Formats: sequence, C-alpha cells, structure tokens
Amino acid sequence: MNPTVLKITVLLYPLGAGAMAINVFFLSLLGSWLGLAVLSTTAAIIIGSAIAVPLTWLFARHIKSLMDEADEAAPD
Repeated sequence: MNPTVLKITVLLYPLGAGAMAINVFFLSLLGSWLGLAVLSTTAAIIIGSAIAVPLTWLFARHIKSLMDEADEAAPD
C-alpha cells in the first residue's frame, strides 16, 4: 500500500465514518416505510464506521490519482 494513500485514508476516515453513519441511519429511516425497524444511533455509528474503512481507502486512492495527474500536468 502506498504510504501517501494510507495517510490520506487516516486523515479522511473521521469524515467518512460520520458520513456513512448518517447515510446508514437515514437508510434505516427509509426502510421504516417498508415496515423495517429503525436503527439506533449507536448501531448506525458502528455500521457506518465499519463501512467507512474500505470506502475511505477507495476515496483516498482516487485523491492520490488526482494528485499524481496534477503533478504530471504541472509545468517544470
């Protein structure tokens, strides 16, 4: 694994975990329209934190590729 991607992942993880926790909670609210149970905030945070690990890593890889592309396009 690229050390830069790892650093970006660690820095962005709190943002990703929070965003995923909110998304999971809102998805459970939508599921309540279908008769499913609404998740507690604790459950949403736990599930969102777990989902955020691979998604934040993928996003960090994307950010690193954009950084590499910008470096190649920059005039010397």
